[in-house]
Amino acid sequence: MPYIHVQTNVPVTAAEADTLKTRLGQAIPALPGKSEKWLMVRVESECAMWFAGSDDPCAMAEVAVYGGAPSEAYEAMTARICEILDSVLSLSPGRVYVKYSETPDWGWNGGNF
Repeated sequence: MPYIHVQTNVPVTAAEADTLKTRLGQAIPALPGKSEKWLMVRVESECAMWFAGSDDPCAMAEVAVYGGAPSEAYEAMTARICEILDSVLSLSPGRVYVKYSETPDWGWNGGNF
């Protein structure tokens, strides 16, 4: 039950958002036990966002997971997310933050896992 929320201050076309969704779905298995089957993705473009005092292109990717993953899996996922954002939106990895959150409770379909 992963959820990835990408916020950026650059414009994102519908085609680019679809590519992000597809590529993030291909990347999510970097986290053990996670798959595109349960992945929800949200992309927000043209956000008021500054990094290091500059409004140069930047992004924040938040990854929420049910349970957790080992540090090395998060390291691999960060590399994949940065590569995806660079190749699709030309966002420098040095201008991207990736935040992970883990939860023991995750609701779906009127109940919890």
